[in-house]
Amino acid sequence: EGFGPKNIAVIVEALTDNKNRTASKIRTIFQKNNGNLGTQGSASHNFKQKGVIKIQRDQIEEEKIFEYSSDAGAEDCFCNNDYHEVHCKKDEIYNIKKKLEKYISNFVSTEIEWVPLNSVNLLGEDKEQAIKLLESLEDEDDVQNVFTNVKFT
Repeated sequence: EGFGPKNIAVIVEALTDNKNRTASKIRTIFQKNNGNLGTQGSASHNFKQKGVIKIQRDQIEEEKIFEYSSDAGAEDCFCNNDYHEVHCKKDEIYNIKKKLEKYISNFVSTEIEWVPLNSVNLLGEDKEQAIKLLESLEDEDDVQNVFTNVKFT
């Protein structure tokens, strides 16, 4: 966990056989991109772990996914340009997905994600620095997932 330009919050999930090497690499990436690696728990209070089910937009109509996800017990449903996103409690993700499978055959993903409680909107150079930090973290071999509270619009 760490902080990037303008104090954006970042959670990095890594899978490694050498924690010290990976932590050192991640610390260096933060430092090179106007950020700093914090202690465990320093950024996670800005997030909540949720089940996130993503479905291609063309799989189902917006009204239907709202109805089905609500009936299945999901907490929320969002639609963007590419897909529908169903949010639920992390321990209910597979039950809800199973209920949605009655109506939907193709899912983009079904994962437990760190969802920000509040989003930060960055502009100009700050946005570019944040993108550079996040891309550098994602390019690191041991890094599995990167979550941030930056809203890219």
